[in-house]
Amino acid sequence: MGISIRMTDEEIKLAKDYAKLHGISLSQALKNALFEKIEDELDIQLADESYAKYLKNGKHSISAEEVEKKYGI
Repeated sequence: MGISIRMTDEEIKLAKDYAKLHGISLSQALKNALFEKIEDELDIQLADESYAKYLKNGKHSISAEEVEKKYGI
């Protein structure tokens, strides 16, 4: 199955330059970028859900500055 997307000449040049830099096809570069973005957003969603659950269970966190102060780092 094929998919087509519309891009400006500038966007195409940028994408082709990126693909060339990494020694991959334009198609592979676009595919890699798409799935990396999807994975990143799913990771963020999971982290947000996990942190909400952490807080719901009465846990709390402290800042790096508080850790430094508490442990004299």
